[in-house]
Amino acid sequence: MNSFNTYSFLQHAAAQWANKPAVHDELGTLTFLELFTQAEKLKQQLLATGLNPGCGVGMICKNNRNFIVALFGCLGSGATVLPIAQHLQQAEREKLLTEANLHAIVEENFAGEFTISLTERNTENTFANHVQNAAFVRFTSGTTGKSKGVIISHQSVLQRCEAANKALELTENDCVVWVLPMAYHFVVSVMLYVKTGTAIAICNDFTATSILSYANKYNGTLLYASPMHIRLLAADTTGKMFNSMKRVISTSTGIPVQYANSFKERYGLVVQQAFGIIEVGLPVINTKKAAVHPDAIGHALPDYSVEILNDDLKILPAGSIGKLAVKGPGMFDAYLSPPQLREEILQQGWFITGDLASKSADGLLKIEGREKSMINVSGNKVFPEEVEAVLKEHTAVKEARVFAATHKLTGEIVSAEIVLYPDAMITTEEMLVYCRKKLSPFKIPQTITFVAELSMTATGKVKR
Repeated sequence: MNSFNTYSFLQHAAAQWANKPAVHDELGTLTFLELFTQAEKLKQQLLATGLNPGCGVGMICKNNRNFIVALFGCLGSGATVLPIAQHLQQAEREKLLTEANLHAIVEENFAGEFTISLTERNTENTFANHVQNAAFVRFTSGTTGKSKGVIISHQSVLQRCEAANKALELTENDCVVWVLPMAYHFVVSVMLYVKTGTAIAICNDFTATSILSYANKYNGTLLYASPMHIRLLAADTTGKMFNSMKRVISTSTGIPVQYANSFKERYGLVVQQAFGIIEVGLPVINTKKAAVHPDAIGHALPDYSVEILNDDLKILPAGSIGKLAVKGPGMFDAYLSPPQLREEILQQGWFITGDLASKSADGLLKIEGREKSMINVSGNKVFPEEVEAVLKEHTAVKEARVFAATHKLTGEIVSAEIVLYPDAMITTEEMLVYCRKKLSPFKIPQTITFVAELSMTATGKVKR
């Protein structure tokens, strides 16, 4: 079983649906056979560099076909893959690469070709050797707000795909319209799409007109988007409609009810919320009651158990607010550093998500709040501690507090309070210029307030 590799999904698709469109993007259309041919070429190039199965490879690509080609090419070589967002600043990228300690980097260059760069790590030294048959590693907030490398094996990917498709029911007759950042949302999703022969239409222009045009041009049947995209589409006044759309799923953060209602009124389509987390997969989708409860994340999928627990890990009665906990197939296999196996993290078999939620008598789940400090900016995850560290590197800054503020378009934005050293002088604009050099655009504070002191807890920690 440990020899199983999800690269076989693409091999099967190329044989089963050779001339069927696999990917539509700004470069045109790629069939499953063409996708396989390009992935196989990259696979051979990686092997020719001396990489061994079990090596760790970072992957930096745009939101296009090359992301998918690189993903499968790396998997085919036997590597464990870490997708890295292309927009990361140099300091952010270097920090990530240091923490991951990879063997190589595959990067899409300006010509749309791949360059392979080896690091100094010995290729005989297996990446994440505490996990058998590791496929992916992704850095996330975990449940503490601290970034952790989450490792998912090939077997777990297969289990996630099979569990998710019991609700999504994707086939070779479907086409997913994709508008989210691939490096953060796409990794396991694309495995399901290729496995089922589903076409992928990658739309990088987020205007309502472009999304509508893309969906209709390629007969889109599923739109996977964030609340921001839903709001933009709901506000469209062109009168254009979706011609073939069957399902619209909102993910990455909770969708305001008014967005869902406006979208339904505009297009006659119900927006279904989906609750996905990298450690677990996609255990909850609102497939049954989205029309009457658009604010709910839905019911647990057939293969998952989802409960509301108290601090003693006891199941709370219906209607109570408590810790959202999940059990089911496709769980993450381990954390990267420090090495921790899944069994060391789970509590009585439950993964505690860090969210506060409630569950009705019929099993309908709603997110009521969040224990995590993580900030969610249109699906992009921001760790306050990371931004605070950058702010405090400035010679004028003594202390800083970074927190989420609500925003009608992006859901949340990054805000900051700053305490300056005595006699230090710096303007808001000067601080923003400094941040632009150090942080990705979505991590830059949108509001900065200079204060005399920060609010602290009784134990001396900054209040969030």
